[in-house]
Amino acid sequence: MSNIVKKLHDPRQNLILASLPDIDYARILPDLEPIDMPAGSKISEAGDHVKYLYFPTSGIISLIYNLENGASSEIAIVGNEGMIGISIYMGGESMPSSTEVQSAGQAYRLSRKIMKREFALGGKLQHISLLYTQALIAQTSQTAVCNQHHSLDQQLCRWLLMSVDRLHEDKLEITQGLIAKLLGVTRESVNIAASSLQKEGVITYTRGQITVLNRTDLENRACECYAAVTKEYERLLPIVKNT
Repeated sequence: MSNIVKKLHDPRQNLILASLPDIDYARILPDLEPIDMPAGSKISEAGDHVKYLYFPTSGIISLIYNLENGASSEIAIVGNEGMIGISIYMGGESMPSSTEVQSAGQAYRLSRKIMKREFALGGKLQHISLLYTQALIAQTSQTAVCNQHHSLDQQLCRWLLMSVDRLHEDKLEITQGLIAKLLGVTRESVNIAASSLQKEGVITYTRGQITVLNRTDLENRACECYAAVTKEYERLLPIVKNT
């Protein structure tokens, strides 16, 4: 995870970093370390001592909760709108979930020491971090409700929309097996749901790549959870949203 990428992204491709005043951004810029995030790589395991805060500039990171019987389920996803490692400033040493790269990308990381220093200053980074944490809690809560009360077809549509939103394109490279793992269901059930969407011209799925063909139909098929989470992010993080 510590390999420096060959072609670096601008740190301000992460919207939280982009929303910082120039003086705050300049203060942490020398301490931002570029990181490559290959698909399938893990940033941390559940219970690990969190040493860095990660600001993705591309790709998607999944927060995954693993059960003792080997089952797992995604509880939230993070793209360039957010960050990973909130326990650093929330007072905890670790998180109960693991963090795994769902879609390959890049990030910049900031050490625990520097983040604690910035948080103690009480400036913009502290303010936006707390708002982001509230938005992330809203996403995890809504995901729990969605998994309990909505059909797999609705969950899949919600998940596809949230994923392409964070990639900023309509194509997603992922296998049905990984989708099944993230949603906590069987591969067969994902295949049935995806095939139905494909037959009706909403998506295409070939060799590990999903392309959204009709976003309007996808939004209409998704449950209320997608809109609820999106509105909460827009309410709490208007500066990030409009950067």
